[in-house]
Amino acid sequence: MEITAKELASICGGSVDGDPNAKVSDFAKIEEAGPGDLSFIANPKYSHFVSTTGASVLLVSKNFEASGEIKPTLVRVDDPYSCLAKLMTMVASMQPQPKGIENPVSVGEDTSLPEDIYLGAFSYLGKKVSIGKNVKIYPQVYVGDGCVIGDDTTLYPGVKVYAGCKIGSRCTIHAGTVIGSDGFGFAPVDGHYEKIPQMGGVIIEDDVEIGANTTIDRATFGNTVIGKGTKLDNLIQIAHNVRVGEDNVFAAQVGVAGSTQIGDRNRVGGQCGFAGHITIGSDNEFGAQSGFHTNVGSNKRMIGYPAIDVKQFARNVVNMKRIAEFLAHQTHKDK
Repeated sequence: MEITAKELASICGGSVDGDPNAKVSDFAKIEEAGPGDLSFIANPKYSHFVSTTGASVLLVSKNFEASGEIKPTLVRVDDPYSCLAKLMTMVASMQPQPKGIENPVSVGEDTSLPEDIYLGAFSYLGKKVSIGKNVKIYPQVYVGDGCVIGDDTTLYPGVKVYAGCKIGSRCTIHAGTVIGSDGFGFAPVDGHYEKIPQMGGVIIEDDVEIGANTTIDRATFGNTVIGKGTKLDNLIQIAHNVRVGEDNVFAAQVGVAGSTQIGDRNRVGGQCGFAGHITIGSDNEFGAQSGFHTNVGSNKRMIGYPAIDVKQFARNVVNMKRIAEFLAHQTHKDK
């Protein structure tokens, strides 16, 4: 799709510095862009590329100031990153979409398929599965008996949804993800472990996106719940009976142990770990590789293992360096 800088500004509510008729037809990183490419600057550390980039048009913030010669046309907007996301979503929606039912597939009794479904080859739908409008199920997907899949949801290749799980509308589940596998429940009996049947389910609410090879365990009883609008990265483990609230963002390799409750709008860095049976509030920011063993309130910024306030963590790092310098000084003095 070819579009002018003037048209970009109109879509994003911005203004043009330079040639309003400059045309772009592709997206590119600012350091790799060439003629006909659209790029952006959202992080100030990339600002020096403005004088060397080959991009035809750059999205920048309204208060962006650059030193030196500026070759590309600038489109000034409130938020370059969100504007870029809007444009990329618009372009993606224009791409050809798969349709129809491929062969072979297996569809169980009392499972009806809407006319606009895409059902990829070697996919399996169990008995009494409810499927909404405009659902896309890619090849080699397994959907167990009694599952519910809402409108406009996409299951990418190799997704496995165990029996009785519910997925809301406008969800995206990426390849290899498993929803509804047994929770890790075993009871010690006479020196060995006996399995506790996991008889609950999983509820994925509307507008959730789940990355590749993530696992969400079914509840022992009741439901494991992922709240509306939450985004989970690749390789995340959500254990049985966990409840994750709305609009959370979890980076890769986060692990949440059983029965932990997490509030809304938390931002969780990669490889964070949460112990079981704790409660986490809302609007928190947790740095990568942080560990949580006790309850946490709301509006916190924490990092470390065990996790502490970000400012205290920074002070501790400085003090550790001072200790090392002190010990080195003492060793030199003793000599």
